[in-house]
Amino acid sequence: LLVFNDTQVVKARLFGEKPSGGKLELLVERVLPGFEVVAHMKVSKKPPVGTTLAMLGGFSATLLGRWPEEDGALFRLRFDSPAGEDPYALMARCGHVPLPPYITHTDSAEDAARYQTVFAKNPGAVAAPTAALHFDEALLAAIDAMGVQRAHVTLHVGAGTFQPVKTENLAEHQMHSEWYDVPAATQQAIADCRARGGRIVAVGTTTVRTLESWAQTGQTSGDTRIFITPGFDFKLVDLLVTNFHLPKSSLMMLVSAFAGYEHIMALYRHAIAGQYRFFSYGDSMLLARRA
Repeated sequence: LLVFNDTQVVKARLFGEKPSGGKLELLVERVLPGFEVVAHMKVSKKPPVGTTLAMLGGFSATLLGRWPEEDGALFRLRFDSPAGEDPYALMARCGHVPLPPYITHTDSAEDAARYQTVFAKNPGAVAAPTAALHFDEALLAAIDAMGVQRAHVTLHVGAGTFQPVKTENLAEHQMHSEWYDVPAATQQAIADCRARGGRIVAVGTTTVRTLESWAQTGQTSGDTRIFITPGFDFKLVDLLVTNFHLPKSSLMMLVSAFAGYEHIMALYRHAIAGQYRFFSYGDSMLLARRA
Protein backbone atom coordinates (compact mmCIF):
# COMPACT_ATOMS: atom_id res chain seq x y z
CA LEU A 1 0.00 0.00 0.00
CA LEU A 2 1.52 3.33 -1.10
CA VAL A 3 0.42 6.18 1.16
CA PHE A 4 0.73 9.74 -0.17
CA ASN A 5 0.25 13.18 1.40
CA ASP A 6 -2.42 15.02 -0.62
CA THR A 7 -1.83 18.46 0.90
CA GLN A 8 -1.87 21.36 -1.56
CA VAL A 9 0.71 24.15 -1.43
CA VAL A 10 -0.96 27.57 -1.21
CA LYS A 11 0.49 30.89 -2.37
CA ALA A 12 1.24 31.72 1.23
CA ARG A 13 3.81 34.52 0.72
CA LEU A 14 2.17 37.97 0.87
CA PHE A 15 3.67 41.46 0.77
CA GLY A 16 2.49 44.74 2.25
CA GLU A 17 3.49 47.72 4.36
CA LYS A 18 2.96 49.27 7.78
CA PRO A 19 1.20 52.65 8.25
CA SER A 20 4.71 54.14 8.44
CA GLY A 21 5.48 52.84 4.95
CA GLY A 22 7.88 50.13 6.14
CA LYS A 23 7.77 47.03 3.96
CA LEU A 24 6.85 43.62 5.33
CA GLU A 25 6.32 40.05 4.25
CA LEU A 26 3.88 37.47 5.65
CA LEU A 27 4.19 33.71 5.27
CA VAL A 28 0.82 32.22 6.19
CA GLU A 29 1.20 28.98 8.15
CA ARG A 30 -2.43 28.28 8.93
CA VAL A 31 -5.93 29.56 8.19
CA LEU A 32 -8.22 29.91 11.23
CA PRO A 33 -11.99 30.47 11.33
CA GLY A 34 -13.33 34.01 10.95
CA PHE A 35 -10.99 35.23 8.18
CA GLU A 36 -8.03 34.89 10.55
CA VAL A 37 -4.61 33.46 9.74
CA VAL A 38 -1.43 32.53 11.56
CA ALA A 39 1.73 33.77 9.86
CA HIS A 40 5.44 34.42 10.11
CA MET A 41 6.24 38.11 9.71
CA LYS A 42 9.42 39.49 8.15
CA VAL A 43 9.73 43.19 8.98
CA SER A 44 12.39 45.58 10.30
CA LYS A 45 10.36 46.45 13.42
CA LYS A 46 7.32 44.50 14.56
CA PRO A 47 4.16 46.68 14.62
CA PRO A 48 2.04 46.85 17.80
CA VAL A 49 -1.12 44.78 18.26
CA GLY A 50 -4.09 46.43 16.56
CA THR A 51 -2.07 47.80 13.64
CA THR A 52 -3.77 47.53 10.26
CA LEU A 53 -1.37 46.61 7.47
CA ALA A 54 -1.97 47.53 3.82
CA MET A 55 -1.36 44.40 1.74
CA LEU A 56 -0.52 44.30 -1.96
CA GLY A 57 -3.63 43.28 -3.85
CA GLY A 58 -5.94 45.74 -2.16
CA PHE A 59 -6.77 44.10 1.16
CA SER A 60 -5.80 44.74 4.79
CA ALA A 61 -4.42 42.61 7.60
CA THR A 62 -5.03 43.58 11.23
CA LEU A 63 -2.51 42.30 13.77
CA LEU A 64 -4.36 40.56 16.63
CA GLY A 65 -1.41 39.23 18.63
CA ARG A 66 1.04 36.34 18.85
CA TRP A 67 0.13 32.66 18.39
CA PRO A 68 -0.37 30.23 20.01
CA GLU A 69 0.97 31.96 23.14
CA GLU A 70 1.71 35.62 23.81
CA ASP A 71 5.42 34.94 23.37
CA GLY A 72 4.94 32.66 20.36
CA ALA A 73 6.98 33.02 17.17
CA LEU A 74 3.91 33.33 14.96
CA PHE A 75 1.39 36.15 14.55
CA ARG A 76 -2.39 36.04 14.34
CA LEU A 77 -3.99 38.42 11.84
CA ARG A 78 -7.44 39.09 10.38
CA PHE A 79 -7.75 39.62 6.64
CA ASP A 80 -10.34 42.06 5.28
CA SER A 81 -11.03 42.69 1.59
CA PRO A 82 -13.65 44.91 -0.09
CA ALA A 83 -15.01 41.88 -1.96
CA GLY A 84 -15.27 39.75 1.18
CA GLU A 85 -12.74 37.18 -0.05
CA ASP A 86 -11.61 34.56 2.44
CA PRO A 87 -7.89 34.02 3.15
CA TYR A 88 -7.58 31.17 0.63
CA ALA A 89 -9.08 33.33 -2.13
CA LEU A 90 -6.80 36.24 -1.20
CA MET A 91 -3.71 34.03 -1.26
CA ALA A 92 -4.72 32.58 -4.63
CA ARG A 93 -5.16 36.09 -6.06
CA CYS A 94 -2.38 38.04 -4.34
CA GLY A 95 0.10 35.51 -2.99
CA HIS A 96 3.36 34.03 -4.18
CA VAL A 97 4.53 30.42 -4.13
CA PRO A 98 6.52 29.85 -0.90
CA LEU A 99 9.57 28.35 -2.58
CA PRO A 100 12.22 26.84 -0.28
CA PRO A 101 14.93 29.21 1.02
CA TYR A 102 17.58 27.73 -1.28
CA ILE A 103 15.53 28.58 -4.41
CA THR A 104 16.25 32.27 -4.83
CA HIS A 105 14.45 33.29 -8.03
CA THR A 106 11.06 35.04 -7.99
CA ASP A 107 8.23 32.55 -8.30
CA SER A 108 6.63 32.08 -11.72
CA ALA A 109 3.63 30.28 -13.21
CA GLU A 110 5.94 27.33 -13.83
CA ASP A 111 6.80 27.20 -10.11
CA ALA A 112 3.10 27.24 -9.23
CA ALA A 113 2.59 24.17 -11.39
CA ARG A 114 5.81 22.27 -10.61
CA TYR A 115 5.97 22.82 -6.83
CA GLN A 116 2.80 20.75 -6.41
CA THR A 117 2.02 17.05 -6.51
CA VAL A 118 -0.29 15.81 -9.28
CA PHE A 119 -2.84 14.65 -6.68
CA ALA A 120 -2.73 17.74 -4.40
CA LYS A 121 -6.26 18.27 -3.08
CA ASN A 122 -6.45 19.87 0.37
CA PRO A 123 -5.01 23.43 0.50
CA GLY A 124 -2.89 24.45 3.48
CA ALA A 125 0.81 23.64 2.99
CA VAL A 126 3.66 26.14 2.67
CA ALA A 127 6.03 23.46 1.38
CA ALA A 128 5.46 20.57 -1.00
CA PRO A 129 5.73 16.95 0.17
CA THR A 130 8.66 16.66 -2.21
CA ALA A 131 9.11 12.86 -2.28
CA ALA A 132 5.76 12.71 -4.09
CA LEU A 133 6.93 15.08 -6.85
CA HIS A 134 8.54 12.03 -8.49
CA PHE A 135 5.11 10.50 -9.11
CA ASP A 136 3.45 11.75 -12.31
CA GLU A 137 0.21 10.46 -13.84
CA ALA A 138 2.02 7.92 -16.05
CA LEU A 139 3.94 6.44 -13.11
CA LEU A 140 0.81 6.27 -10.95
CA ALA A 141 -1.04 4.47 -13.77
CA ALA A 142 1.83 1.97 -14.06
CA ILE A 143 1.76 1.39 -10.30
CA ASP A 144 -2.00 0.82 -10.41
CA ALA A 145 -1.56 -1.66 -13.27
CA MET A 146 0.86 -3.67 -11.10
CA GLY A 147 -1.90 -4.11 -8.50
CA VAL A 148 -0.35 -1.81 -5.90
CA GLN A 149 -2.97 -0.13 -3.71
CA ARG A 150 -2.89 3.62 -3.00
CA ALA A 151 -4.21 5.74 -0.13
CA HIS A 152 -3.88 9.34 1.04
CA VAL A 153 -3.37 11.25 4.26
CA THR A 154 -3.14 15.01 4.73
CA LEU A 155 -0.43 16.88 6.61
CA HIS A 156 -0.13 20.61 5.97
CA VAL A 157 3.64 21.06 5.78
CA GLY A 158 4.84 24.15 7.69
CA ALA A 159 7.87 26.38 7.24
CA GLY A 160 9.42 24.72 10.29
CA THR A 161 10.34 21.78 8.07
CA PHE A 162 13.28 23.88 6.83
CA GLN A 163 14.52 24.87 10.28
CA PRO A 164 17.79 23.26 11.40
CA VAL A 165 18.02 21.57 14.78
CA LYS A 166 20.25 23.89 16.84
CA THR A 167 20.34 22.13 20.21
CA GLU A 168 23.07 19.62 21.06
CA ASN A 169 20.55 17.72 23.19
CA LEU A 170 17.73 16.59 20.88
CA ALA A 171 15.30 16.47 23.79
CA GLU A 172 15.56 20.28 23.99
CA HIS A 173 14.51 20.86 20.36
CA GLN A 174 11.06 22.47 20.02
CA MET A 175 9.31 20.76 17.12
CA HIS A 176 6.93 22.83 15.00
CA SER A 177 3.21 21.99 15.02
CA GLU A 178 1.42 20.75 11.88
CA TRP A 179 -2.19 19.70 11.24
CA TYR A 180 -2.88 16.20 9.92
CA ASP A 181 -5.77 13.92 9.02
CA VAL A 182 -6.02 10.18 8.36
CA PRO A 183 -9.33 9.54 6.53
CA ALA A 184 -11.49 6.53 7.32
CA ALA A 185 -10.83 5.07 3.85
CA THR A 186 -7.08 5.16 4.52
CA GLN A 187 -7.50 3.57 7.95
CA GLN A 188 -9.40 0.72 6.28
CA ALA A 189 -6.84 0.39 3.46
CA ILE A 190 -4.05 0.04 6.05
CA ALA A 191 -6.02 -2.59 7.98
CA ASP A 192 -6.69 -4.50 4.73
CA CYS A 193 -3.01 -4.31 3.75
CA ARG A 194 -1.93 -5.67 7.12
CA ALA A 195 -4.55 -8.46 6.91
CA ARG A 196 -3.20 -9.68 3.56
CA GLY A 197 0.40 -9.52 4.73
CA GLY A 198 1.26 -6.47 2.63
CA ARG A 199 3.69 -3.67 3.38
CA ILE A 200 2.92 -0.03 4.17
CA VAL A 201 5.06 2.27 1.97
CA ALA A 202 5.07 5.92 3.09
CA VAL A 203 5.85 8.40 0.32
CA GLY A 204 7.69 11.18 2.13
CA THR A 205 8.59 12.02 5.71
CA THR A 206 5.34 13.96 6.15
CA THR A 207 3.40 10.76 5.51
CA VAL A 208 5.56 8.97 8.09
CA ARG A 209 4.90 11.70 10.65
CA THR A 210 1.16 11.51 9.97
CA LEU A 211 0.85 7.73 10.20
CA GLU A 212 3.07 7.42 13.25
CA SER A 213 1.29 10.31 15.01
CA TRP A 214 -1.98 8.43 14.54
CA ALA A 215 -0.39 5.15 15.67
CA GLN A 216 1.13 6.77 18.79
CA THR A 217 -1.91 8.76 19.93
CA GLY A 218 -4.95 7.07 18.38
CA GLN A 219 -6.04 10.50 17.08
CA THR A 220 -7.00 10.35 13.41
CA SER A 221 -6.95 14.14 13.07
CA GLY A 222 -5.36 17.06 14.90
CA ASP A 223 -2.05 18.79 15.52
CA THR A 224 1.22 16.94 15.82
CA ARG A 225 4.65 17.91 17.10
CA ILE A 226 6.07 14.41 16.73
CA PHE A 227 9.88 14.45 16.63
CA ILE A 228 11.24 11.16 15.31
CA THR A 229 14.84 10.47 16.35
CA PRO A 230 16.94 7.28 16.65
CA GLY A 231 15.34 4.89 19.11
CA PHE A 232 11.80 5.71 17.96
CA ASP A 233 9.39 2.75 17.92
CA PHE A 234 7.76 2.70 14.47
CA LYS A 235 4.36 1.05 14.52
CA LEU A 236 3.03 1.36 10.95
CA VAL A 237 5.50 2.23 8.22
CA ASP A 238 7.54 -0.57 6.63
CA LEU A 239 9.17 1.27 3.70
CA LEU A 240 9.87 4.93 2.97
CA VAL A 241 10.33 6.80 -0.31
CA THR A 242 12.19 10.03 0.44
CA ASN A 243 14.51 12.64 -1.05
CA PHE A 244 17.99 13.50 0.21
CA HIS A 245 17.74 15.96 3.10
CA LEU A 246 19.67 18.88 4.54
CA PRO A 247 22.26 18.31 7.29
CA LYS A 248 21.13 19.04 10.88
CA SER A 249 17.47 18.85 9.86
CA SER A 250 14.78 16.95 11.76
CA LEU A 251 14.19 15.02 8.51
CA MET A 252 17.76 13.69 8.55
CA MET A 253 17.11 12.45 12.08
CA LEU A 254 13.85 10.81 11.00
CA VAL A 255 15.48 8.78 8.21
CA SER A 256 18.35 7.84 10.54
CA ALA A 257 15.82 6.56 13.05
CA PHE A 258 14.00 4.64 10.32
CA ALA A 259 16.87 2.98 8.44
CA GLY A 260 19.76 3.24 10.90
CA TYR A 261 22.31 6.02 11.28
CA GLU A 262 25.30 4.17 9.80
CA HIS A 263 23.27 3.00 6.81
CA ILE A 264 22.04 6.54 6.12
CA MET A 265 25.56 7.97 6.38
CA ALA A 266 26.77 5.35 3.88
CA LEU A 267 23.96 6.29 1.48
CA TYR A 268 24.86 9.98 1.75
CA ARG A 269 28.53 9.25 1.09
CA HIS A 270 27.47 7.32 -2.02
CA ALA A 271 25.14 10.14 -3.12
CA ILE A 272 27.82 12.82 -2.68
CA ALA A 273 30.41 10.73 -4.54
CA GLY A 274 27.91 10.12 -7.34
CA GLN A 275 26.90 13.80 -7.48
CA TYR A 276 23.25 13.05 -6.79
CA ARG A 277 20.88 16.00 -6.69
CA PHE A 278 19.62 17.05 -3.27
CA PHE A 279 16.67 19.09 -1.92
CA SER A 280 13.16 19.62 -3.32
CA TYR A 281 13.75 18.61 -6.92
CA GLY A 282 16.51 16.19 -6.05
CA ASP A 283 16.98 12.45 -6.22
CA SER A 284 15.05 9.90 -4.25
CA MET A 285 15.73 6.73 -2.30
CA LEU A 286 13.74 3.77 -1.00
CA LEU A 287 14.46 2.87 2.62
CA ALA A 288 13.49 -0.27 4.50
CA ARG A 289 12.81 0.03 8.22
CA ARG A 290 15.63 -1.29 10.33
CA ALA A 291 14.61 -4.48 12.10
